[in-house]
Amino acid sequence: MAVYQGVDNTFEIVERDDRFIGVSAWPQRYFTGYQKWSEREKQAIRQVRGRVLDIGCGAGRHGLHLQKKGLAVTGIDISPGAIKVCKMRGYQRVKRMSIVEVRKFKAESFDTIIMMGNNFGLFGGYGKAKRLLKELHRITASGGRIIAEATDPYCTKEPLHLSYHRFNRKRGRMAGQLRIRLRHNTIIGQWFDYLLVSRAEMRDILAGTGWQIGQIIADHGPGYTAIVEKIVK
Repeated sequence: MAVYQGVDNTFEIVERDDRFIGVSAWPQRYFTGYQKWSEREKQAIRQVRGRVLDIGCGAGRHGLHLQKKGLAVTGIDISPGAIKVCKMRGYQRVKRMSIVEVRKFKAESFDTIIMMGNNFGLFGGYGKAKRLLKELHRITASGGRIIAEATDPYCTKEPLHLSYHRFNRKRGRMAGQLRIRLRHNTIIGQWFDYLLVSRAEMRDILAGTGWQIGQIIADHGPGYTAIVEKIVK
């Protein structure tokens, strides 16, 4: 909300359950227009078609772009602040809803599901991801696709992150399964799981859910975008 109201020095504080604290200026990016997107984002968004579900819509930059293109877009986000900002910015169909509530949608309601802004992470963990992918399979039509941004956790040499990978494995979690919460001023969010996966791990998660990777769009960093397609039987 502060960024939308013109406050430029707003930062996102991420606290991890090993006491690591990360600070980023990511909030400003939530409001960037298409011209300032990365080439990877532009390439991915061009593959959206039909009726769209925007999971973790944030401030709405991807959904608003698609809406201007004439597509029917439904945005969902667990943050009441995000939903308020989306409505203020003209997002026509947006509701407060967590990813686990996608079961409320009727079968074949969408043609494309977008999980931009590294939102493959919202699956949280291995088992939960498999269950939710089956729900996404149900609510998408034949020929449906998921366009999901993800981050490979192994593209790091930072000792703190490598130590966290070992910490996770010891307690039976995936190396890139973060336990985090967000902070802003006096506002402290709830702890939640956020999943970073390699391409191989993503393929393993997709196995048996009715989905497969059709294409990977990559650049020079740890982030990548997967065009995930329904398996044709």
